[in-house]
Amino acid sequence: MARKDGRGDLLAGDGIHRVVVKLGSSTLTHPRRGLREEVIGEVAEQVASLIESRGLSFVVVSSGAIASGRKLLGLTGRPSLAQKQAAAAVGQPVLMEAWSRALGRRGLRTGQVLLTHEDFADRRRYVNAKTTFEMLLASGIVPIVNENDTVATAEIRMGDNDQLAALVAHLVGADLLVLMTDSDGLFTADPHKDPGAVRIPLLDRVDEAALGRAHGTREGSPGSGGMSSKLKAARLASSLGVPAVIIRGDIERRMEDVLAGKDVGTYVPPALGVRPSGRKLWIAAAGRPRGTLTIDEGAARVLREDGRSLLPAGITAVSGDFRPGDVVAILDPEGRVVARGVSGWPADEVTRAMGRRTADLGDLAERGLSPEVIHRDDLTLLAGDEPEGGSP
Repeated sequence: MARKDGRGDLLAGDGIHRVVVKLGSSTLTHPRRGLREEVIGEVAEQVASLIESRGLSFVVVSSGAIASGRKLLGLTGRPSLAQKQAAAAVGQPVLMEAWSRALGRRGLRTGQVLLTHEDFADRRRYVNAKTTFEMLLASGIVPIVNENDTVATAEIRMGDNDQLAALVAHLVGADLLVLMTDSDGLFTADPHKDPGAVRIPLLDRVDEAALGRAHGTREGSPGSGGMSSKLKAARLASSLGVPAVIIRGDIERRMEDVLAGKDVGTYVPPALGVRPSGRKLWIAAAGRPRGTLTIDEGAARVLREDGRSLLPAGITAVSGDFRPGDVVAILDPEGRVVARGVSGWPADEVTRAMGRRTADLGDLAERGLSPEVIHRDDLTLLAGDEPEGGSP
């Protein structure tokens, strides 16, 4: 039955062709028993059914390698970075074998894709990753994605697989991001502790109020993100034009319910009317920015409403040591992320010119500078609400 908010029309109609589904460690593993293969089997069954009945293609972002490896290595307590990397090396083959076995029973083949932050930050690697996904999907392969935890250090980690899933969703041009967790969406309170908590079926905007309702990882859970992480991933996907839904991952046929337009989970619609170009999508999610530009309210309004280029006159502060071609974050006077863009100027030139009219800056061409610090073709608006750091 179609919902008044259009959710049923979108999910049950012809607008969904490619889906990214993410399963966290809290869904896939048990603190004592290790990998929950019954959950993998249930999700594999739904993926196969939806491929057969609706011709969809799927990318699975799967946590669980470190949790599986820790059990096999007998690690207890809080592991060090080296122990996590060793656990990932041991657990990743086990995780892939489980997915390959579950999907193989249903006639589907799998391929492993391990990614790091640099695969999104570097434009060439980004394009290469996109090409690999397209080849796998065109060949009928179900890619199983994870962060490459065996080599990722604390400084270059994504943070969690929820963030990775949102980035993968835009990388592969997904029509929907499904975030599976141990709670059937966002509730007015933690449903594990408050029996009176009520599910919130629709979030038009993931704002601070919504994040304030998010509960963290359950005590004893192997997961690392919690509901707050799911909401931030949904917000990122939404800002890139990809709708997202948060559902419980260990309920039978729950994903099929979502794609039938049923009222389950928490749905976050896309924030943009038209999905940006591939370049603008890369700008929006190209890893950590190399610096930040704070702009005045007038400049923020012009960027949001008119889609114009960023000129030096509207800039009030600069941070980071960036160069032309680096991605920078653009903040409004309250420190909220307005946009990201590829700077045409180095940081020192922006610092000298900020707050001044272009006409007063002399011959920019002689210094190899364009009139715009960031041209509108190199700028992507975002629906962020929280500050974003400068150089990594």
